[in-house]
Amino acid sequence: MTLINMELLNLDLMLSIRPALAVIVSLIAAGVILCLHNRPNARDAVSVVAAVIKFIIVISMAPLILAGNTVDLTLFEILPGVDFAFRVDALGMVFATVSSLLWILAAIYCIGYMRSQNEQNQTRFYASFAVSLSAAVGGAFAANLFTLVIFYELLSLITYPLVYHKENQASWHGSKRYIVYLVGASKSFLLAALALTYQLTGSFDFLPQGLFKNVVAADGLLIIIYFCYLFGFAKSAIMPFHAWLPAAMVAPTPVSALLHAVAVVKMGVFCLLRVIFHVFGINLMSTLGLGIITAYLVSFTIVTASIYALTRDDLKARLAYSTVSQLSYIILGAAMLTPMAAMGGIIHIAAHAFSKITLFFCAGSIYCASHRKKISDLSGIGKRLPLTMTAFFIGSLGMIGIPPTGGFISKWYLVVGAVDAGQMALLIVLLVSAVLNAAYFLPVTYKAFFEPEKIPQDPSLVAANDIHEIPMVAIPLLITALLSLLLGLYPDYFLGLANTLVAEAFVDRDLITVGSLP
Repeated sequence: MTLINMELLNLDLMLSIRPALAVIVSLIAAGVILCLHNRPNARDAVSVVAAVIKFIIVISMAPLILAGNTVDLTLFEILPGVDFAFRVDALGMVFATVSSLLWILAAIYCIGYMRSQNEQNQTRFYASFAVSLSAAVGGAFAANLFTLVIFYELLSLITYPLVYHKENQASWHGSKRYIVYLVGASKSFLLAALALTYQLTGSFDFLPQGLFKNVVAADGLLIIIYFCYLFGFAKSAIMPFHAWLPAAMVAPTPVSALLHAVAVVKMGVFCLLRVIFHVFGINLMSTLGLGIITAYLVSFTIVTASIYALTRDDLKARLAYSTVSQLSYIILGAAMLTPMAAMGGIIHIAAHAFSKITLFFCAGSIYCASHRKKISDLSGIGKRLPLTMTAFFIGSLGMIGIPPTGGFISKWYLVVGAVDAGQMALLIVLLVSAVLNAAYFLPVTYKAFFEPEKIPQDPSLVAANDIHEIPMVAIPLLITALLSLLLGLYPDYFLGLANTLVAEAFVDRDLITVGSLP
Protein backbone atom coordinates (compact mmCIF):
# COMPACT_ATOMS: atom_id res chain seq x y z
CA MET A 1 0.00 0.00 0.00
CA THR A 2 1.39 3.39 -0.98
CA LEU A 3 2.21 6.12 1.50
CA ILE A 4 -0.59 8.29 0.10
CA ASN A 5 -3.15 5.50 0.55
CA MET A 6 -1.97 4.92 4.11
CA GLU A 7 -2.35 8.62 4.88
CA LEU A 8 -5.89 8.63 3.45
CA LEU A 9 -6.74 5.53 5.48
CA ASN A 10 -5.46 7.15 8.67
CA LEU A 11 -7.40 10.34 7.87
CA ASP A 12 -10.62 8.36 7.31
CA LEU A 13 -10.05 6.53 10.58
CA MET A 14 -9.54 9.77 12.48
CA LEU A 15 -12.69 11.20 10.94
CA SER A 16 -14.85 8.15 11.63
CA ILE A 17 -13.67 7.63 15.20
CA ARG A 18 -14.69 11.09 16.37
CA PRO A 19 -18.29 10.14 17.33
CA ALA A 20 -16.89 7.50 19.68
CA LEU A 21 -14.34 9.96 21.07
CA ALA A 22 -17.12 12.46 21.78
CA VAL A 23 -18.87 9.80 23.85
CA ILE A 24 -15.79 8.42 25.56
CA VAL A 25 -14.27 11.71 26.74
CA SER A 26 -16.86 12.30 29.46
CA LEU A 27 -16.78 8.62 30.49
CA ILE A 28 -13.05 9.01 31.11
CA ALA A 29 -13.76 12.27 32.93
CA ALA A 30 -16.22 10.46 35.22
CA GLY A 31 -13.53 7.94 36.17
CA VAL A 32 -11.00 10.70 36.85
CA ILE A 33 -13.55 12.60 38.93
CA LEU A 34 -14.10 9.55 41.13
CA CYS A 35 -10.34 9.19 41.61
CA LEU A 36 -10.04 12.85 42.66
CA HIS A 37 -12.63 12.55 45.42
CA ASN A 38 -10.28 14.12 47.98
CA ARG A 39 -9.07 16.91 45.68
CA PRO A 40 -12.16 19.05 44.99
CA ASN A 41 -10.38 21.76 42.98
CA ALA A 42 -8.85 19.26 40.56
CA ARG A 43 -12.07 17.25 40.45
CA ASP A 44 -14.15 20.27 39.49
CA ALA A 45 -11.58 21.38 36.91
CA VAL A 46 -11.85 18.00 35.19
CA SER A 47 -15.55 18.63 34.47
CA VAL A 48 -14.81 21.93 32.75
CA VAL A 49 -11.84 20.61 30.75
CA ALA A 50 -13.74 17.49 29.63
CA ALA A 51 -16.71 19.64 28.59
CA VAL A 52 -14.46 21.84 26.43
CA ILE A 53 -12.80 18.82 24.81
CA LYS A 54 -16.17 17.20 24.09
CA PHE A 55 -17.49 20.36 22.44
CA ILE A 56 -14.35 20.70 20.29
CA ILE A 57 -14.72 17.11 19.07
CA VAL A 58 -18.41 17.61 18.29
CA ILE A 59 -18.05 20.94 16.52
CA SER A 60 -15.10 19.66 14.47
CA MET A 61 -17.57 17.48 12.54
CA ALA A 62 -19.90 20.37 11.72
CA PRO A 63 -18.31 21.41 8.38
CA LEU A 64 -18.69 17.86 7.03
CA ILE A 65 -22.33 17.63 8.10
CA LEU A 66 -23.22 21.08 6.79
CA ALA A 67 -21.75 20.01 3.44
CA GLY A 68 -24.26 17.15 3.32
CA ASN A 69 -21.92 14.36 4.44
CA THR A 70 -22.15 11.93 7.34
CA VAL A 71 -19.60 10.39 9.68
CA ASP A 72 -20.12 6.64 10.18
CA LEU A 73 -18.58 4.19 12.64
CA THR A 74 -19.73 0.59 13.24
CA LEU A 75 -18.24 -0.95 16.37
CA PHE A 76 -19.73 -4.46 16.37
CA GLU A 77 -22.74 -6.53 15.29
CA ILE A 78 -25.20 -7.86 17.87
CA LEU A 79 -27.58 -9.77 15.56
CA PRO A 80 -28.08 -9.84 11.79
CA GLY A 81 -29.21 -6.30 10.92
CA VAL A 82 -28.53 -5.07 14.47
CA ASP A 83 -25.27 -3.14 14.93
CA PHE A 84 -23.88 -1.00 17.71
CA ALA A 85 -22.96 1.89 15.48
CA PHE A 86 -22.61 5.66 15.27
CA ARG A 87 -23.72 7.95 12.46
CA VAL A 88 -23.38 11.70 12.64
CA ASP A 89 -25.98 13.57 10.59
CA ALA A 90 -27.71 16.96 10.70
CA LEU A 91 -30.31 16.09 13.33
CA GLY A 92 -27.73 14.49 15.59
CA MET A 93 -25.44 17.49 15.25
CA VAL A 94 -28.18 19.84 16.48
CA PHE A 95 -28.67 17.83 19.67
CA ALA A 96 -24.96 17.14 20.22
CA THR A 97 -23.92 20.76 19.65
CA VAL A 98 -26.46 22.08 22.13
CA SER A 99 -25.74 19.53 24.86
CA SER A 100 -21.93 19.68 24.59
CA LEU A 101 -21.82 23.48 24.45
CA LEU A 102 -24.11 23.94 27.42
CA TRP A 103 -22.19 21.36 29.47
CA ILE A 104 -19.26 23.80 29.54
CA LEU A 105 -21.39 26.52 31.11
CA ALA A 106 -23.23 24.07 33.37
CA ALA A 107 -19.90 22.72 34.66
CA ILE A 108 -18.85 26.23 35.70
CA TYR A 109 -22.28 26.97 37.16
CA CYS A 110 -22.23 23.73 39.16
CA ILE A 111 -19.01 24.73 40.91
CA GLY A 112 -20.51 27.99 42.13
CA TYR A 113 -23.85 26.44 43.07
CA MET A 114 -22.64 23.27 44.76
CA ARG A 115 -19.99 25.03 46.81
CA SER A 116 -22.19 27.92 47.88
CA GLN A 117 -24.77 25.42 49.15
CA ASN A 118 -22.19 23.03 50.66
CA GLU A 119 -23.95 20.18 48.87
CA GLN A 120 -23.18 16.59 49.89
CA ASN A 121 -21.93 13.84 47.55
CA GLN A 122 -20.38 16.28 45.09
CA THR A 123 -18.05 13.67 43.59
CA ARG A 124 -20.98 11.36 42.82
CA PHE A 125 -22.84 14.34 41.39
CA TYR A 126 -20.07 15.37 38.97
CA ALA A 127 -19.37 11.77 37.89
CA SER A 128 -23.05 11.08 37.17
CA PHE A 129 -23.28 14.41 35.38
CA ALA A 130 -20.40 13.45 33.08
CA VAL A 131 -21.82 10.02 32.24
CA SER A 132 -25.20 11.58 31.47
CA LEU A 133 -23.53 13.76 28.83
CA SER A 134 -21.94 10.67 27.30
CA ALA A 135 -25.40 9.14 27.08
CA ALA A 136 -26.87 12.27 25.49
CA VAL A 137 -24.16 12.57 22.83
CA GLY A 138 -24.21 8.82 22.24
CA GLY A 139 -27.93 9.04 21.56
CA ALA A 140 -27.41 12.02 19.26
CA PHE A 141 -24.90 10.05 17.18
CA ALA A 142 -26.73 6.69 17.24
CA ALA A 143 -26.96 5.11 13.78
CA ASN A 144 -29.98 2.96 14.56
CA LEU A 145 -32.78 2.33 17.02
CA PHE A 146 -30.81 -0.30 18.93
CA THR A 147 -27.90 2.05 19.71
CA LEU A 148 -30.31 4.90 20.41
CA VAL A 149 -32.30 2.91 22.96
CA ILE A 150 -29.10 1.75 24.72
CA PHE A 151 -28.09 5.35 25.37
CA TYR A 152 -31.69 6.37 26.11
CA GLU A 153 -31.87 3.78 28.91
CA LEU A 154 -28.39 4.67 30.19
CA LEU A 155 -29.49 8.29 30.50
CA SER A 156 -32.51 7.27 32.58
CA LEU A 157 -30.42 5.18 34.97
CA ILE A 158 -27.46 7.53 35.41
CA THR A 159 -29.66 10.54 36.12
CA TYR A 160 -31.55 8.72 38.88
CA PRO A 161 -28.85 9.46 41.52
CA LEU A 162 -28.88 13.09 40.38
CA VAL A 163 -32.62 13.38 41.02
CA TYR A 164 -32.17 11.57 44.35
CA HIS A 165 -29.13 13.70 45.21
CA LYS A 166 -30.48 15.33 48.39
CA GLU A 167 -31.43 11.94 49.83
CA ASN A 168 -34.48 13.20 51.72
CA GLN A 169 -38.12 12.16 51.65
CA ALA A 170 -39.04 14.56 48.84
CA SER A 171 -36.12 13.30 46.74
CA TRP A 172 -37.16 9.71 47.34
CA HIS A 173 -40.72 10.31 46.14
CA GLY A 174 -39.62 12.45 43.18
CA SER A 175 -36.91 10.05 42.02
CA LYS A 176 -39.25 7.05 42.40
CA ARG A 177 -41.83 8.65 40.13
CA TYR A 178 -39.04 9.67 37.74
CA ILE A 179 -37.66 6.17 37.30
CA VAL A 180 -41.03 4.37 37.33
CA TYR A 181 -42.42 6.54 34.53
CA LEU A 182 -39.34 6.38 32.30
CA VAL A 183 -38.32 2.78 32.79
CA GLY A 184 -41.93 1.59 32.90
CA ALA A 185 -42.72 3.21 29.56
CA SER A 186 -39.57 1.87 27.92
CA LYS A 187 -40.07 -1.67 29.21
CA SER A 188 -43.64 -1.80 27.94
CA PHE A 189 -44.44 0.46 24.99
CA LEU A 190 -40.90 0.91 23.68
CA LEU A 191 -39.90 -2.74 23.94
CA ALA A 192 -43.05 -3.77 22.07
CA ALA A 193 -42.34 -1.22 19.32
CA LEU A 194 -38.77 -2.46 18.89
CA ALA A 195 -39.83 -6.11 18.68
CA LEU A 196 -42.51 -5.39 16.08
CA THR A 197 -40.14 -3.17 14.07
CA TYR A 198 -37.49 -5.90 13.90
CA GLN A 199 -40.08 -8.52 12.96
CA LEU A 200 -41.32 -6.41 10.03
CA THR A 201 -38.01 -5.03 8.76
CA GLY A 202 -35.20 -7.23 10.11
CA SER A 203 -33.30 -4.04 10.86
CA PHE A 204 -33.14 -1.04 13.18
CA ASP A 205 -31.27 1.31 10.83
CA PHE A 206 -32.36 4.91 10.34
CA LEU A 207 -33.08 5.55 6.66
CA PRO A 208 -33.55 8.96 4.96
CA GLN A 209 -37.17 8.36 3.93
CA GLY A 210 -37.99 5.93 6.73
CA LEU A 211 -37.20 2.35 7.70
CA PHE A 212 -40.81 1.36 6.96
CA LYS A 213 -40.80 2.94 3.49
CA ASN A 214 -41.02 -0.33 1.55
CA VAL A 215 -42.56 -2.51 4.27
CA VAL A 216 -45.84 -4.25 3.49
CA ALA A 217 -47.92 -4.39 6.67
CA ALA A 218 -51.45 -3.67 7.84
CA ASP A 219 -52.09 0.00 8.55
CA GLY A 220 -53.48 -0.84 11.97
CA LEU A 221 -50.26 -2.60 12.99
CA LEU A 222 -48.11 0.32 11.86
CA ILE A 223 -50.31 2.75 13.80
CA ILE A 224 -49.93 0.61 16.94
CA ILE A 225 -46.15 0.57 16.50
CA TYR A 226 -46.09 4.35 16.10
CA PHE A 227 -48.04 5.00 19.29
CA CYS A 228 -45.85 2.55 21.18
CA TYR A 229 -42.88 4.71 20.16
CA LEU A 230 -44.78 7.92 20.95
CA PHE A 231 -45.52 6.86 24.53
CA GLY A 232 -42.47 4.63 25.00
CA PHE A 233 -40.10 7.56 24.63
CA ALA A 234 -41.67 9.13 27.73
CA LYS A 235 -38.86 11.67 28.15
CA SER A 236 -40.73 13.76 25.57
CA ALA A 237 -43.27 14.45 28.38
CA ILE A 238 -46.42 14.31 26.24
CA MET A 239 -49.47 14.30 28.48
CA PRO A 240 -50.45 12.10 30.27
CA PHE A 241 -46.85 10.74 30.47
CA HIS A 242 -45.43 13.99 31.82
CA ALA A 243 -45.70 13.72 35.61
CA TRP A 244 -42.09 12.53 35.99
CA LEU A 245 -40.74 15.92 34.90
CA PRO A 246 -42.30 18.14 37.61
CA ALA A 247 -41.49 15.39 40.14
CA ALA A 248 -37.81 15.53 39.13
CA MET A 249 -37.60 19.18 40.17
CA VAL A 250 -36.60 17.97 43.66
CA ALA A 251 -33.09 17.66 42.17
CA PRO A 252 -30.53 20.45 42.64
CA THR A 253 -31.02 23.31 40.19
CA PRO A 254 -27.96 22.43 38.03
CA VAL A 255 -29.60 19.04 37.39
CA SER A 256 -32.88 20.72 36.50
CA ALA A 257 -31.02 23.19 34.31
CA LEU A 258 -28.99 20.89 32.08
CA LEU A 259 -30.68 17.51 32.36
CA HIS A 260 -34.29 18.70 32.41
CA ALA A 261 -33.86 21.65 30.09
CA VAL A 262 -31.36 20.06 27.71
CA ALA A 263 -30.18 16.45 27.93
CA VAL A 264 -33.00 14.29 29.35
CA VAL A 265 -36.00 16.04 27.83
CA LYS A 266 -34.26 16.72 24.54
CA MET A 267 -33.36 13.04 24.29
CA GLY A 268 -37.09 12.28 24.39
CA VAL A 269 -38.13 14.65 21.62
CA PHE A 270 -34.98 13.80 19.64
CA CYS A 271 -35.99 10.12 19.67
CA LEU A 272 -39.48 10.99 18.41
CA LEU A 273 -38.02 13.09 15.60
CA ARG A 274 -35.94 10.07 14.61
CA VAL A 275 -39.11 7.97 14.57
CA ILE A 276 -41.03 10.50 12.47
CA PHE A 277 -38.27 11.28 9.96
CA HIS A 278 -36.15 8.10 9.82
CA VAL A 279 -38.32 5.19 10.97
CA PHE A 280 -41.76 6.02 9.52
CA GLY A 281 -40.83 8.81 7.12
CA ILE A 282 -42.86 11.81 6.00
CA ASN A 283 -44.79 9.97 3.30
CA LEU A 284 -45.94 7.10 5.53
CA MET A 285 -46.80 9.51 8.35
CA SER A 286 -49.03 11.38 5.90
CA THR A 287 -50.58 8.24 4.39
CA LEU A 288 -51.53 6.82 7.80
CA GLY A 289 -52.85 10.16 9.05
CA LEU A 290 -50.39 10.09 11.96
CA GLY A 291 -49.23 13.66 11.43
CA ILE A 292 -52.54 15.30 12.26
CA ILE A 293 -53.22 12.96 15.19
CA THR A 294 -49.84 13.73 16.72
CA ALA A 295 -50.21 17.44 16.06
CA TYR A 296 -53.49 17.67 17.94
CA LEU A 297 -52.24 15.46 20.78
CA VAL A 298 -49.20 17.65 21.42
CA SER A 299 -51.30 20.79 20.96
CA PHE A 300 -53.36 19.67 23.95
CA THR A 301 -50.12 19.29 25.91
CA ILE A 302 -48.90 22.75 24.83
CA VAL A 303 -52.02 24.55 26.04
CA THR A 304 -52.77 22.47 29.14
CA ALA A 305 -49.20 22.57 30.46
CA SER A 306 -49.14 26.34 29.93
CA ILE A 307 -52.27 26.69 32.04
CA TYR A 308 -50.70 24.53 34.75
CA ALA A 309 -47.59 26.74 34.67
CA LEU A 310 -49.75 29.83 35.10
CA THR A 311 -51.12 28.48 38.39
CA ARG A 312 -47.78 27.57 40.01
CA ASP A 313 -46.18 29.87 42.60
CA ASP A 314 -43.05 27.74 42.99
CA LEU A 315 -40.58 29.04 40.39
CA LYS A 316 -39.05 25.68 39.46
CA ALA A 317 -42.51 24.11 39.20
CA ARG A 318 -43.56 26.87 36.81
CA LEU A 319 -40.44 26.27 34.74
CA ALA A 320 -41.10 22.52 34.78
CA TYR A 321 -44.61 22.84 33.32
CA SER A 322 -43.29 25.38 30.85
CA THR A 323 -40.81 22.71 29.71
CA VAL A 324 -43.63 20.17 29.26
CA SER A 325 -45.35 22.70 27.00
CA GLN A 326 -42.27 23.81 25.06
CA LEU A 327 -41.11 20.27 24.27
CA SER A 328 -44.33 19.66 22.38
CA TYR A 329 -43.52 22.60 20.06
CA ILE A 330 -40.63 20.50 18.73
CA ILE A 331 -42.84 17.48 18.09
CA LEU A 332 -45.56 19.68 16.60
CA GLY A 333 -43.07 21.04 14.07
CA ALA A 334 -42.29 17.54 12.81
CA ALA A 335 -45.91 16.35 12.99
CA MET A 336 -47.23 19.10 10.71
CA LEU A 337 -45.26 17.39 7.90
CA THR A 338 -44.30 20.61 6.15
CA PRO A 339 -40.73 21.77 5.49
CA MET A 340 -41.14 25.11 7.27
CA ALA A 341 -42.73 23.56 10.37
CA ALA A 342 -40.03 20.89 10.50
CA MET A 343 -37.38 23.63 10.36
CA GLY A 344 -39.09 25.38 13.27
CA GLY A 345 -39.26 22.23 15.36
CA ILE A 346 -35.57 21.45 14.83
CA ILE A 347 -34.42 24.99 15.59
CA HIS A 348 -36.59 25.01 18.71
CA ILE A 349 -34.33 22.28 20.15
CA ALA A 350 -31.59 24.92 20.41
CA ALA A 351 -33.86 27.90 21.10
CA HIS A 352 -35.59 26.19 24.01
CA ALA A 353 -32.30 24.85 25.40
CA PHE A 354 -30.55 28.23 25.51
CA SER A 355 -33.53 30.06 27.00
CA LYS A 356 -34.69 27.39 29.45
CA ILE A 357 -31.24 26.66 30.85
CA THR A 358 -30.93 30.41 31.45
CA LEU A 359 -34.20 30.41 33.40
CA PHE A 360 -33.19 27.42 35.51
CA PHE A 361 -29.77 28.97 36.14
CA CYS A 362 -31.57 32.11 37.31
CA ALA A 363 -33.83 30.09 39.63
CA GLY A 364 -30.70 28.55 41.14
CA SER A 365 -29.02 31.93 41.48
CA ILE A 366 -32.08 33.31 43.29
CA TYR A 367 -32.08 30.35 45.65
CA CYS A 368 -28.34 30.52 46.36
CA ALA A 369 -28.53 34.24 47.13
CA SER A 370 -31.84 34.42 48.99
CA HIS A 371 -33.24 30.88 49.58
CA ARG A 372 -36.41 32.07 47.85
CA LYS A 373 -38.32 29.48 45.84
CA LYS A 374 -41.76 31.09 45.48
CA ILE A 375 -42.55 33.76 42.93
CA SER A 376 -44.64 35.62 45.51
CA ASP A 377 -41.45 36.16 47.54
CA LEU A 378 -39.51 37.80 44.69
CA SER A 379 -40.87 41.35 45.03
CA GLY A 380 -38.03 43.83 44.55
CA ILE A 381 -35.33 41.18 44.23
CA GLY A 382 -34.25 42.63 40.89
CA LYS A 383 -32.60 45.50 42.79
CA ARG A 384 -30.43 42.96 44.65
CA LEU A 385 -29.86 40.56 41.74
CA PRO A 386 -29.93 42.78 38.63
CA LEU A 387 -27.79 40.47 36.47
CA THR A 388 -29.82 37.39 37.35
CA MET A 389 -33.19 39.00 36.76
CA THR A 390 -32.08 40.67 33.52
CA ALA A 391 -30.99 37.27 32.26
CA PHE A 392 -34.31 35.84 33.42
CA PHE A 393 -36.11 38.50 31.36
CA ILE A 394 -34.08 37.61 28.25
CA GLY A 395 -34.76 33.91 28.76
CA SER A 396 -38.46 34.70 29.13
CA LEU A 397 -38.47 36.56 25.82
CA GLY A 398 -37.00 33.47 24.18
CA MET A 399 -39.73 31.26 25.60
CA ILE A 400 -42.46 33.66 24.48
CA GLY A 401 -40.89 34.00 21.03
CA ILE A 402 -40.14 37.72 20.96
CA PRO A 403 -37.34 39.04 18.72
CA PRO A 404 -34.39 39.16 18.72
CA THR A 405 -34.22 35.84 20.61
CA GLY A 406 -33.83 32.39 19.08
CA GLY A 407 -37.36 31.52 20.19
CA PHE A 408 -38.72 34.04 17.69
CA ILE A 409 -36.93 32.26 14.82
CA SER A 410 -38.24 28.81 15.73
CA LYS A 411 -41.79 29.96 16.41
CA TRP A 412 -41.87 32.00 13.21
CA TYR A 413 -41.10 28.85 11.21
CA LEU A 414 -43.75 26.95 13.18
CA VAL A 415 -46.37 29.60 12.45
CA VAL A 416 -45.52 29.67 8.75
CA GLY A 417 -45.55 25.87 8.73
CA ALA A 418 -49.05 25.82 10.24
CA VAL A 419 -50.25 28.18 7.50
CA ASP A 420 -48.57 26.01 4.84
CA ALA A 421 -50.35 22.98 6.29
CA GLY A 422 -53.70 24.75 6.09
CA GLN A 423 -54.25 24.06 9.79
CA MET A 424 -55.72 27.21 11.31
CA ALA A 425 -56.48 25.36 14.55
CA LEU A 426 -52.77 24.70 15.03
CA LEU A 427 -52.02 28.34 14.21
CA ILE A 428 -54.44 29.39 16.95
CA VAL A 429 -52.74 26.98 19.39
CA LEU A 430 -49.36 28.59 18.66
CA LEU A 431 -50.73 32.11 19.15
CA VAL A 432 -52.70 31.28 22.31
CA SER A 433 -49.73 29.49 23.84
CA ALA A 434 -47.52 32.52 23.17
CA VAL A 435 -49.98 34.67 25.13
CA LEU A 436 -49.99 32.10 27.96
CA ASN A 437 -46.17 32.09 27.95
CA ALA A 438 -46.18 35.84 28.40
CA ALA A 439 -48.80 35.56 31.15
CA TYR A 440 -46.70 33.25 33.32
CA PHE A 441 -43.21 34.64 32.60
CA LEU A 442 -43.49 38.42 32.43
CA PRO A 443 -45.12 38.88 35.88
CA VAL A 444 -41.97 37.38 37.42
CA THR A 445 -39.83 40.13 35.91
CA TYR A 446 -42.40 42.79 36.82
CA LYS A 447 -42.49 41.61 40.43
CA ALA A 448 -38.68 41.55 40.64
CA PHE A 449 -38.06 45.03 39.22
CA PHE A 450 -41.20 47.09 39.82
CA GLU A 451 -42.71 45.92 43.11
CA PRO A 452 -41.30 47.18 46.43
CA GLU A 453 -39.26 44.83 48.57
CA LYS A 454 -41.12 42.98 51.31
CA ILE A 455 -39.85 41.80 54.66
CA PRO A 456 -39.85 37.98 54.41
CA GLN A 457 -42.21 36.21 56.80
CA ASP A 458 -40.27 32.95 56.60
CA PRO A 459 -37.20 33.14 58.90
CA SER A 460 -35.28 30.75 56.61
CA LEU A 461 -35.23 33.37 53.84
CA VAL A 462 -32.22 35.65 53.57
CA ALA A 463 -32.81 39.28 54.52
CA ALA A 464 -32.89 41.72 51.57
CA ASN A 465 -29.71 43.54 52.65
CA ASP A 466 -27.76 40.27 52.58
CA ILE A 467 -28.79 39.26 49.04
CA HIS A 468 -26.07 39.65 46.40
CA GLU A 469 -24.92 38.10 43.13
CA ILE A 470 -22.60 35.07 43.27
CA PRO A 471 -20.07 35.51 40.40
CA MET A 472 -19.52 31.79 39.63
CA VAL A 473 -23.30 31.43 39.33
CA ALA A 474 -24.11 34.72 37.59
CA ILE A 475 -21.50 34.55 34.80
CA PRO A 476 -22.77 31.32 33.14
CA LEU A 477 -26.39 32.51 33.14
CA LEU A 478 -25.39 35.76 31.46
CA ILE A 479 -23.59 33.78 28.76
CA THR A 480 -26.57 31.50 28.13
CA ALA A 481 -28.84 34.56 27.92
CA LEU A 482 -26.42 36.00 25.35
CA LEU A 483 -26.53 32.72 23.41
CA SER A 484 -30.31 33.01 23.25
CA LEU A 485 -29.94 36.44 21.67
CA LEU A 486 -27.15 35.33 19.33
CA LEU A 487 -29.28 32.47 18.04
CA GLY A 488 -31.95 34.99 17.08
CA LEU A 489 -29.45 37.31 15.40
CA TYR A 490 -27.21 34.68 13.79
CA PRO A 491 -29.25 31.47 13.30
CA ASP A 492 -27.31 30.30 10.23
CA TYR A 493 -25.58 27.32 11.85
CA PHE A 494 -28.77 25.68 13.13
CA LEU A 495 -30.73 26.76 10.05
CA GLY A 496 -28.10 25.06 7.89
CA LEU A 497 -28.38 21.81 9.85
CA ALA A 498 -32.19 21.97 9.82
CA ASN A 499 -32.25 22.64 6.10
CA THR A 500 -29.98 19.63 5.45
CA LEU A 501 -32.36 17.36 7.34
CA VAL A 502 -35.50 18.79 5.75
CA ALA A 503 -34.08 18.51 2.23
CA GLU A 504 -33.37 14.82 2.89
CA ALA A 505 -36.68 14.04 4.62
CA PHE A 506 -38.88 15.76 2.03
CA VAL A 507 -36.92 14.74 -1.07
CA ASP A 508 -39.75 12.56 -2.41
CA ARG A 509 -42.40 15.21 -1.93
CA ASP A 510 -43.40 18.37 -3.74
CA LEU A 511 -42.12 21.04 -1.35
CA ILE A 512 -44.64 23.55 -2.65
CA THR A 513 -47.76 21.47 -2.13
CA VAL A 514 -46.58 19.34 0.80
CA GLY A 515 -48.38 21.61 3.20
CA SER A 516 -51.78 20.01 3.64
CA LEU A 517 -52.18 17.38 6.28
CA PRO A 518 -54.61 14.52 5.73
